[in-house]
Amino acid sequence: MSDLQRVAMKQDNADGAVRIIFAHGAGAGLQSDFMQYFALGLALKNIEVVRFNFPYWQKFMDTGVRRPPNRMAELEHCMRTVAQQFNDNKPLYLMGKSMGARVAFRLADELNASAAIALGFPFHPVGKPEKLRLDDLDNSCDQNLIIQGTRDNFGKPEEVAGYNLPENVRLQWIEHGDHSLEPTKRSGLAREQLWQNAIEQIEKQVRY
Repeated sequence: MSDLQRVAMKQDNADGAVRIIFAHGAGAGLQSDFMQYFALGLALKNIEVVRFNFPYWQKFMDTGVRRPPNRMAELEHCMRTVAQQFNDNKPLYLMGKSMGARVAFRLADELNASAAIALGFPFHPVGKPEKLRLDDLDNSCDQNLIIQGTRDNFGKPEEVAGYNLPENVRLQWIEHGDHSLEPTKRSGLAREQLWQNAIEQIEKQVRY
């Protein structure tokens, strides 16, 4: 329990028919507008959402001192620890924003998740398209989901079209969205419209 004493955890709609464990990205924790909007929106769809802070972010919240993300093994350990707090048979999905999506895909088999879901998958670091992270996508789930903005600098449509993605990955593009699925002002769209579109795609993915 010592890990969770350092890692804040928030549970939305504990009575939901399925459970999504939702990991944040590198630059914001569980209380970001993005994380809260998706968690509460999905809770209204009869889905339990469990969000948490990775250790480095919790230390930032405690001390006010910025720290780099933990190593991947530590990120995986944290998400694994959160998942192991539940011993029921509720269907499980692992979801993450950016960095958290990498963790979700990597742990899906180990945690017997029905699927992994990415909100903005970081196919490569910004400005380094040669450093692909496609190996993170390999798991044996029937069908995973990546929701990607068409303006995402971590993987745009013309780049991703050339990737050899696993057959069990469904890719859903969100028009005008960036890495956080936010539109330009010129589009005339509010970010909530894009986020709600993504929530509807997630709802289609889960099996109640």
